Amino acid sequence: MSEDSKKQRLKKLAEFRSFLQKRLEETKFELENLQNLIDVIDIVLVQEGFKHPEVPKEAFSREIEAVPSMAYESVIPVKTVTGELLANIYVGKDVLHVITAKDKDFNVNTPPFNSFLIERVLKKMQEKDQNLARDGKITPDKILSFNIIREGDIIREIVVRNVSDERVRELKSSIRWTLEKMYEKMVKE
Repeated sequence: MSEDSKKQRLKKLAEFRSFLQKRLEETKFELENLQNLIDVIDIVLVQEGFKHPEVPKEAFSREIEAVPSMAYESVIPVKTVTGELLANIYVGKDVLHVITAKDKDFNVNTPPFNSFLIERVLKKMQEKDQNLARDGKITPDKILSFNIIREGDIIREIVVRNVSDERVRELKSSIRWTLEKMYEKMVKE
């Protein structure tokens, strides 16, 4: 085999590898988007009261809405000092899912939800990840994202994706503090 044909072959292999790497990244992104769509559909089904017909509605006596089918590593109840359940935090691989208690109507406009949890915690984490992605330290598909699922102005769920293990503790305490303060304001009204 001549030196030129060997270089050509290596060049083609390198190009093919580059193509495969790019395709792998696109496929990962597509897979994540498909999973996000499935999660949204599951959440809508839960919100709309989808139940299997053979199970009567009275059989469900839960304080918290059903969680979409996902593998969660732990469930952390968020309670007041008096033991009143505010929400459950489901922690999974790269995801944190908060489902508020059915009997609690946390209004999105009640401080410190927007001013603290959204602006100072979640958006700051997101901005930091965007800067890391811009600098090439993380891939764009690893940027923290969040979704607030509401019924009108009432918060039903908070889904935070691309959560690193280091951020789980900070998010749990920030969410707990926010819900406690919101609950205190609800009780006073």
